[in-house]
Amino acid sequence: MKKRIKIDEKLTLRALVSADAIRMYQIIDSQRDYLGEWLPFVQFTNKLEDSKGFVEMCIQNWKNMKDFVFKICLDDRMVGLIGTKEIDYLNKSTEIGYWLSEEVQHQGIMTKAVKVVIEHLFEEFNLQRIQICCATGNVKSSNIPLRLGFVKEGVKRNAEWIGNYEFRDLEVYSLLKGDF
Repeated sequence: MKKRIKIDEKLTLRALVSADAIRMYQIIDSQRDYLGEWLPFVQFTNKLEDSKGFVEMCIQNWKNMKDFVFKICLDDRMVGLIGTKEIDYLNKSTEIGYWLSEEVQHQGIMTKAVKVVIEHLFEEFNLQRIQICCATGNVKSSNIPLRLGFVKEGVKRNAEWIGNYEFRDLEVYSLLKGDF
């Protein structure tokens, strides 16, 4: 996978580097209520070292071609992340996950980013199936796969632990290469 993908004049996807942990943590820490409503990892990201560990894991996974996580850059400034989760090379499938800073919502950034990642996964890796899971009720997130032609397959019950002995249901959306 390319380490830098240009989306348009203002948007690029770039592979994470160690120094990105600082900006990532700043976004998460300053937007805990907003991001934490739907992203369970926010409550477990309590210090810079937590973000550093995540970034280092992403870098290692990239080297091993296990998964690919990009920072989403608007005018060279990180505003979110997008990446694969558990690429299954045998079955030619993966899941995409993403999040975006509150101040850049409603500009089509994430839809563009997801579309570009899909294109690269289908073309470069010859994947046949891409899945996106969204928390039930997270309309902003679930609108993205719907806009891009994904099919809602159903709901995984109690699929995501959100802490305090609580679980959340996840809607499952999929897109097949032949449908893209």
